[in-house]
Amino acid sequence: MKRSEFLQKGLMATGALVAGSSLTSNASTQTVNKAAKTFNLNYGPHDGMFKNLAGNNFLDQIQFMYDQGFRGIEDNGMSGRSPQEQEKIGNLLAKLGMAMGVFVLNKGGNGANTLAAGKKDHIDIFLKGCHEAVEISKRCGGKFTTVVPGDFARNLSLDMQTAHVIDALRKGAEILEPHGIVMVLEPLSDTPDLFLRTSNQTYLICRAVNSPSCKILYDIYHMQRNEGDLIANMERTWSEIAYIQTGDNPGRKEPTTGEINYKNIFKYLYEKGYKGVVGMEHGISGSGKDGEQRLIEAYREVDAFM
Repeated sequence: MKRSEFLQKGLMATGALVAGSSLTSNASTQTVNKAAKTFNLNYGPHDGMFKNLAGNNFLDQIQFMYDQGFRGIEDNGMSGRSPQEQEKIGNLLAKLGMAMGVFVLNKGGNGANTLAAGKKDHIDIFLKGCHEAVEISKRCGGKFTTVVPGDFARNLSLDMQTAHVIDALRKGAEILEPHGIVMVLEPLSDTPDLFLRTSNQTYLICRAVNSPSCKILYDIYHMQRNEGDLIANMERTWSEIAYIQTGDNPGRKEPTTGEINYKNIFKYLYEKGYKGVVGMEHGISGSGKDGEQRLIEAYREVDAFM
């Protein structure tokens, strides 16, 4: 299957291409036809981001997000929710025509069980997480799952580690591909011990795995810290990018709080035709209701690129 067809089906399955509905959610007394104007891109908040304005219940928060013009969410912790809660979230997203963004594949932590070592027990944990991701996807509707290969295995050459990572990811892709699920590899800046660091390193691995189920998660915050030259690097690796996340630098808070020109970056994504969720993978600079309201205003500001 061609990559474009594969990703298109995945996006449709998550509701990213579905028009707004006029149904009323039990999670809120507000009707969705009173929602604010939708954004130009599909920004995806996460659980707790609007807890002061919408309450602690994630379903109520999702309805609030819709009413503010958001049409997607992401939930790193989806794997830790009960099957019943996963289904409730998936049902509400489908009802509202919202997209489910990434959830983290359960492999034991960013640095743990490193695929670079080539150890069978590490790979088995990763593959078990792939099987679990298939079941989670069925319940919540999510088609993108975040994978961090783990730390360096410094007793091995870099080339040998890369080969081990490619071999493991090919096995994972065999599990996910029949279900239209994409594992998105995320290069991170949290610690120099992490094996996956740059967009072109991740590009090389994705090309070697050669599956529509293995692509790049381009987290703009991490990539600003690790490599910079953001738009040029996205352009170079675009054929393997399947998911975007945001966060300003320094501080990893909402756009407009740091050095990154998000208005230009979002204009670039829009002109590239990116239709997926733009995950709001960051904290909030303010506090309480005022901080959450300012968060919405910041996204309105940087979304005004038309």
